[in-house]
Amino acid sequence: QVHLMEDGGGTAQTGGSLRVSCVASGPNIRNACMAWFRQAPGKEREGVASVSPGMYKSYIDSVKGRFTIARDSTKTTMHLWMSSLQPDDTATYYCAARSSPQFPCGLNTSDYDYWGQGTQVAVST
Repeated sequence: QVHLMEDGGGTAQTGGSLRVSCVASGPNIRNACMAWFRQAPGKEREGVASVSPGMYKSYIDSVKGRFTIARDSTKTTMHLWMSSLQPDDTATYYCAARSSPQFPCGLNTSDYDYWGQGTQVAVST
């Protein structure tokens, strides 16, 4: 069973920076796609960024140039550095992992089998 645990996030002002992190454990996690999703109140969950076991990264257009996703050398810890934050970035951020290989790693909720509990990010004006 794969287990994902997020931490980080918090509150920032517009233009500020935050980081969220995810520690993953379980079988075959080092060979799994991992991704960050977010869900704002009243909205659907959306993929933000994904990273493959080979460190190939994908981003949605609205965060390109502002967010950076990375996995450490063990491939079990994933980070999302967020800068130039905007109020629209306010959401609960979820870590996700996929059980079977995929390349590039997708950004649809249906691409992922395991989810963390989420961590809050709030951006004030």
